Parts: sequence; C-alpha cells; structure tokens
Amino acid sequence: MKKIRTDFQSRLGKGRKKHYGLQLMEIFFQLNDLTASKELLNNIMHYAVNRNSWIKEEPPVIYHFHQAMRSFIRAGYVIAMKEKKYTVNTQLEDVSPLALGLLSEKEYQNPLLVFKKAFKEYSIKEFDYFISGMVYFSMGIYDKLPERNLISPYIHLIKMLDAAYLIIEKRRNK
Repeated sequence: MKKIRTDFQSRLGKGRKKHYGLQLMEIFFQLNDLTASKELLNNIMHYAVNRNSWIKEEPPVIYHFHQAMRSFIRAGYVIAMKEKKYTVNTQLEDVSPLALGLLSEKEYQNPLLVFKKAFKEYSIKEFDYFISGMVYFSMGIYDKLPERNLISPYIHLIKMLDAAYLIIEKRRNK
C-alpha cells in the first residue's frame, strides 16, 4: 500500500500562474478592508509599544490578521520580483492628498516602487519577525520591548497596503 503524504508547506513561488502575487492581494482585500487593516495594524503597534496595557481585540481576530499579513507580505515579495510596472495613468492634480496616503507622487504613479524599496531594505523573515513580535507584545503586559527598529517596517507595511490597494483598483478598472 502506498503512503500518501500531505505537504503542509507554503506553496509560495511554486505556482506557475502569471499573476500569483496579484491573486493573493485580491484575496487579501476580499477578506480584509483597507482602512480596517491599517487601523488594526496601528492598534497592534500602539499596544505593543505601550507596556501597561494589551489589545482589546479577540485573539482569533489578531491571529487571523497575523496570518493574513504574512500572506500579504509574501504576495508583495512576488510582486516586487516582477519586472512589470504597475503605473497608474492619472493626473496628480486630480488626486486628493487623502488618496495618496503615505505614498509619494512617484510611488503613486508606480506602486511597484514601494514593494521594491521595502524588500530591498528588509527580507520576508524580517517582516515576519516584526509582525510576530508586534502581535506578541500587543497581547500582554511586558517589561521589555523588541530590540529592533519598529517604525520603519511599520511604515513600509502601511505603504505596501496603500500600494497594493492601488494596484488592485487599477486592475479592476481595466
């Protein structure tokens, strides 16, 4: 009798589909709202840095968000490795400053720059370490804080969320 083994490892990068990263991004935004994701990430960051309190969200919600962000980071990495440009054909005079978010004008016109810059500065493992650490420290009261830089990965994640949403919206409008 032949044994059948189930592979529980991530299939990231093993998919032969052309738009694998974009499909992961679309699924992320189907399950998570952009503003709610940014707000929850902000709350996690706030409670992780604040030593005397813990986050009020239910642990399953935090765990789901943690797993979704890990998947989002991997999808961003796949997108960053592609050479294709995702330019947005809009005049900058027509765009409100609120629509830009944290993105610069150059990043708004080519959102792929956000991902390339983020993964040039940090690896997937470093983003995973950041997200895991922030979730861990936000769920309890601890005397010590993480020893690494907290602000830069946080800003990269917020910018990646804005850029991914922009890419998905442009793709839907085509």
